[in-house]
Amino acid sequence: MTSARQAAPTLAEALREAAAEIEDTLDAVLPPEEGPEAKLAAAMRYATLGGGKRLRGFLVLEGAKPFGVARASALRVAAAVEMLHAYSLVHDDLPAMDNDALRRGKPTTHLAFDEATAILAGDALQAHAFAVLADEDTHSDSGVRVELLRRLAIASGPRGMCGGQMLDMLAEQGTEEPTEASIGRLQLLKTGKLIEFAAEAGAILGKAAAQQRHALCAYGRDLGAAFQISDDVLDATATAEETGKATGKDAAAGKATLVGLLGLDRARAQAERLAAQAREHLDSFGERADLLRMLADYTIARRS
Repeated sequence: MTSARQAAPTLAEALREAAAEIEDTLDAVLPPEEGPEAKLAAAMRYATLGGGKRLRGFLVLEGAKPFGVARASALRVAAAVEMLHAYSLVHDDLPAMDNDALRRGKPTTHLAFDEATAILAGDALQAHAFAVLADEDTHSDSGVRVELLRRLAIASGPRGMCGGQMLDMLAEQGTEEPTEASIGRLQLLKTGKLIEFAAEAGAILGKAAAQQRHALCAYGRDLGAAFQISDDVLDATATAEETGKATGKDAAAGKATLVGLLGLDRARAQAERLAAQAREHLDSFGERADLLRMLADYTIARRS
């Protein structure tokens, strides 16, 4: 007889299923393309739908499972995280930031529409993400909703994603020699904080004990660091066809990365150490966290 453990979905299957569910939820919660502001809605939907691995949303869904959270509730939080992430990509791709022409295998939003519309689409996606979290459909307990709002605001604000982008821009100016510590802080804020929130969000929804929230938070922090190093390795070694975006730009732009500081082999070894640490944080969850452990391995082995 096939055991329940053997019958469990592979990570690839689970990612595909979650991505499809998150896509459907995004389609439902994003504004329709109608009325005088239809162009804004079109840009929001263009930037968010039809691509991406939905790793952050997947983290929300898997982090919610051990606590018996309703799937519809977790999906709304997953959609909010993906909208927040999409906003950050739209703004990062702008000429004033990274000036990228390709994202998820298609023209970036400011090229598909125009720069002003892209800025507004990013602003609207950020606001809409918080509106979704604040809605009673996400959770009946206002205290849970407030905590989700608070944690996402911290993850995306001056001590999170936006602060990390500022550090990234300052590093490109080359006024100070980058160190492993300074690069680690940059990447923790720019990439890691949102991944950390995504990993913790399910525990917030499930009103989990502080120890369980801390374990998922620590998992997300180490996973986020490994993910960013993996991204830097891909930028140096993968093709645009593999990643769906331009590669080789980090070195050309003088970006501060661990690959540039340590070299490919040492950077890969650091990512492997971080992925191993991430897995260890899940020990108390047993088999319920198997897919999250697999995700840590996938993060450093992926080619896109």
